[in-house]
Amino acid sequence: MILGIPKKRVLMIVAVLVGIGLIYVMGADKRASEGATGGSGGCQVTVTADVLNVRAAPDVHADIVAKFNHDAKTGAEPVVQNGFRKLAENKWAKTEYLQPVAGTNCG
Repeated sequence: MILGIPKKRVLMIVAVLVGIGLIYVMGADKRASEGATGGSGGCQVTVTADVLNVRAAPDVHADIVAKFNHDAKTGAEPVVQNGFRKLAENKWAKTEYLQPVAGTNCG
């Protein structure tokens, strides 16, 4: 008994928590790659800034909805407005910090 709980029950709780943790960690990779992506036009870009803010609109004063670290790759749209490239619906980033990946169609 551990803290008045039978060993089998403690082991079962630990196993469930480890399983949930693994599912969460495995899903984090997918969430990170989808976080600000969505470009359906075959465009892919690499982030050149140390940290790149992704904004809700093509405006430096728009809310930050995500961030990318240097060398992150993400899908994008060929749409550019006010110096921002559209990454997905309500997700924009400054074009000066995005380098199109060779062989992709970024317009």
